[in-house]
Amino acid sequence: MLKRFRGEWFSIPNLFSYFRLLLIPAFIWAYCAKEQYRLAALLLIISSASDVADGFIARRFDMVTNLGKILDPVADKLTQLTTAVCLASRYHEILFMLCLMAAKEIYLAITGCLVIHKTDTVNGAAWHGKLNSALYFLIMLTLLLVPDIPQPVVRILVLIGSASMIMSMVLYTTRYMRMLKAHKQKTAKAAKITKTASV
Repeated sequence: MLKRFRGEWFSIPNLFSYFRLLLIPAFIWAYCAKEQYRLAALLLIISSASDVADGFIARRFDMVTNLGKILDPVADKLTQLTTAVCLASRYHEILFMLCLMAAKEIYLAITGCLVIHKTDTVNGAAWHGKLNSALYFLIMLTLLLVPDIPQPVVRILVLIGSASMIMSMVLYTTRYMRMLKAHKQKTAKAAKITKTASV
């Protein structure tokens, strides 16, 4: 497994992902320990900007790596999870979205590992995953910058974020099913060719 990532640990895009991971405890400190909501919002903006930067650099300079395909979404999800847990202490409505997020990520982690095991292919985040992350970022940023936002608005934002998560999960499931089906057909075709050649 580790051989697949040889020479990828310190690529520039992956360094951005490490940086985003380091921002997580800083966010917890700013929001929970100091209750500096605007500072927490600034850290979230920096994290999001570094996410955009590492994706741009990876694609623009052909620095996409197998490790990056895993590390980037891991940094995204840990940041999202941390933000949701912190904000749930103030907005209890977020608990629903937090539970949905946990279920979604566990499900996608298991199915993603199955796809990697079956096809030996590592795939990056799809467009709907990025869209979901962007929408989630806007919702969390709004709650950080407007701490006295009315509860009905919070509920609407939570419903929008939850709907986006469900949509992304369904589309990822469809994508993984197509990949497994294509791999099965490719394997069957290769086995048929081998059998024909040996006759």
